Amino acid sequence: ATIAGTTWNSSKHPTNDALSGDHVQSTSVFSHSKFTGSGSVQMADFEMAATKAAPAVVHIKAIIGGRETNEGASANGLQQYFDDGSGQEQPERSRAQMASGSGVSVSADGYIVTNNHVVEHASELMVTLNNKKDYKATIVGVDPSSDLAVIKIDAEDLPYLSFANSDDVHLGQWVLAIGYPLNLETTVTSGIVSAKARNIGINNKNSKSPVESFIQTDAAVNPGNSGGALVNTLGEIIGINSAIASPTGSYAGYSYAIPSNLVKKVVTDIIKYGSSKRAYLGVSYGSDQMSEADRKNNNIKEGDGVFVMDVSPGSAAAEAGIEKGDFITSVNSHVINTGTEMLEKISSLRPGDKISITFQHNGEVKTAEVTLKGNDADYAAAQEAPAFENQRDEEQDEQQ
Repeated sequence: ATIAGTTWNSSKHPTNDALSGDHVQSTSVFSHSKFTGSGSVQMADFEMAATKAAPAVVHIKAIIGGRETNEGASANGLQQYFDDGSGQEQPERSRAQMASGSGVSVSADGYIVTNNHVVEHASELMVTLNNKKDYKATIVGVDPSSDLAVIKIDAEDLPYLSFANSDDVHLGQWVLAIGYPLNLETTVTSGIVSAKARNIGINNKNSKSPVESFIQTDAAVNPGNSGGALVNTLGEIIGINSAIASPTGSYAGYSYAIPSNLVKKVVTDIIKYGSSKRAYLGVSYGSDQMSEADRKNNNIKEGDGVFVMDVSPGSAAAEAGIEKGDFITSVNSHVINTGTEMLEKISSLRPGDKISITFQHNGEVKTAEVTLKGNDADYAAAQEAPAFENQRDEEQDEQQ
């Protein structure tokens, strides 16, 4: 799996596809399908969802400031030299370059969610709305562990999208991916949800404690879709497009979006506190892809749920009575089959939140109330009520 490659543009070598940038496009959105009397399925088109969602998806241009290097390497890692007439190649000062991705407006007053990798190296950000208006943007905060970021423009009465509950997303569900691939204008593609809770290891590059539980779709996506919207048939956010699985860097059949429940939590934290407040259960667990041989080598018995390989002393799990060798089978009544699913549920919560954990201990099923922990500063901050809810009322929805 790779991050959809950013297309760079040097001021020395301008190109027409200069702003193509980062990540994925997920897709889908056949509106409420209905069965006819003959047993066939009558599909509605995607017009309503696309019409509602597209105006809230923006184009983000990231300007990467030039710097002088001893090796003459430009910011994109390419060696650039010029001949000074002495016959010797000399390093050239790298000039400002640009990359681009997508973003989604999540409030009427200018808050926009995108991927961390879209904005992390930017010295300046420019946002172009669907109506072609341009705004300078500032970074509110980033969360490399989830590859999310929030930026802000000085604007009012913007179209924006609300978050759907990503727990309600199901395999085979139609979705739409909306973004700015390959430096094109607003582009909408459709597909289905082909998998959930996928861990592809892409956030390991930027975080020692990455969070990955992607929604996988088969929507056609390409570089430049990073940070764009994956929406349901109602035009609500169910994910933020983030990566593609491809041997070439271009669309090869699979794309990955960060689920909306995690996005909403991280966005809310960044807007209120400036950073994400991470909660921890305090267990280490076996790989989702653990083979039978791995189980035997690690003395892991067969069982439903997530096998607990270790418990941190003093952690939330330890206080709840969870021990090494137990199997965690549900979180807040949601059945858990893999560590990735468990990580998604815990990462969507804050330090101090109370959850119900069901686990198997020595063949006995137990349920315990667990208070999640984090560092002391995060715990104290998270006790305050969230200031950002991103909720529309029914009248607003009817007007769209």
